[in-house]
Amino acid sequence: MNEFAPVLDDEAIAVARVLANDHVADVVEALNHEPHETAVELLCAVPFERLVEIFDQPELENAPKLTEALPRSKASELLTAMSVDRAADILRELDAAARSELLGALAPPLRATLLSILGYPEGSAASIMTTEFVSVPSDWTVGRTLDYIRKVERTRETVYAIYIVDPETQLLLRATGLRRLITGEPEDLILSVAPDRMPVTVTPLTDRETLAQTISKYDLLALPVVDHGRILGIVTVDDIIDTMVEETTEDVHRFGGMEALDEPYMKMGFLAMIQKRAGWLCALFLSEMLTANAMQSYEGELEKAIVLTLFIPLIMSSGGNSGSQATSLVIRALALREIGLRDWWRVALRELPTGLVLGSILGVVGICRIMLWQYLGLYDYGPHWMLIAATVGAALVGIVAFGSLSGSMLPFALKRIGFDPASASAPFVATLVDVTGLVIYFSVALVILRGTLL
Repeated sequence: MNEFAPVLDDEAIAVARVLANDHVADVVEALNHEPHETAVELLCAVPFERLVEIFDQPELENAPKLTEALPRSKASELLTAMSVDRAADILRELDAAARSELLGALAPPLRATLLSILGYPEGSAASIMTTEFVSVPSDWTVGRTLDYIRKVERTRETVYAIYIVDPETQLLLRATGLRRLITGEPEDLILSVAPDRMPVTVTPLTDRETLAQTISKYDLLALPVVDHGRILGIVTVDDIIDTMVEETTEDVHRFGGMEALDEPYMKMGFLAMIQKRAGWLCALFLSEMLTANAMQSYEGELEKAIVLTLFIPLIMSSGGNSGSQATSLVIRALALREIGLRDWWRVALRELPTGLVLGSILGVVGICRIMLWQYLGLYDYGPHWMLIAATVGAALVGIVAFGSLSGSMLPFALKRIGFDPASASAPFVATLVDVTGLVIYFSVALVILRGTLL
């Protein structure tokens, strides 16, 4: 841990003064574009309250490294003043030695709270919750509660949700909003202004996806994390937005056929980027080799009817595109809980006729294209051009239908065996449909063109 603040020149001090007056989001964005040493210098120069605001922003990149670079006394003071959930996020990313050093400099109650949060699995409700919430006994009045909120407002993550607990057992009884308190009479008991129903809660091990769905479903600003009836903390909507952005980014990376990046794109090292992308590319390349094997199996047919090779890219891309469409729709529906594993047969019954209709549309377009080129003299497909057009049209129907069906079923299969459905990436689906598409194409050609070109 660095015990000495960097020596600041006049220019750095001037910039720090400007940063102290800008919106904190703009300050964070500016710091993210500065070299590490410059960012540390600027952070050491800004007022302490501003420093807390900056580190409380999840968008601040390399926050653990920046914290570690600060003088130990300032770093411990910073962690004490920050929101508990954000402090836990920073400590979680530090190495064990630095984390132990910083925790040892904190007050025992705060250290115990942070250790409790750090003990939960990453991504669970308890790992991103804050213990800075407003809770009051059920025998308090509205007036007393409002006085209490005025006193603790600066030390709480949010005051819009007030949780009412039993004064003896500390069990969560009700939850109410600040609006109900303001409109209530000061002498009324707080229970009398709270909605007469148990609040929506989650357990400490609830995953982030379920948290987001629960907050969205019940239109909540904060969601209490409860263990055996006692409230441990709350997860606020801004925390969920931040975590869901991270999770969505990971899914998009996987859907693109690569491992999820651990850092922003421009911050990733060259070798790390190669490592993240090479594995999937090699796997997809080896899978695509099956396409060559399929074409080798029909080498004789290709020699007799070389014209069939003109439509291979068209056939393969159409099947891959339809499969990718179906995969995208099903993965999103699974993520939003619109469908579950037991709905696979309903999806299959929906995608099969959809694929047949879409394939028929593309088949008609393909036939019209061949006819137009033949009549306009742009290309001569030979005396059996009508049979070739029929082959392309019929093959498109089968390939697009198969692509839609297989693309919609692959996410179910992956989810059933415990993998992330996002792993059913568009490249993977396209590879699968490419191989089977060639088999369908040449099988249809053997049936229609037998006795003529074949």
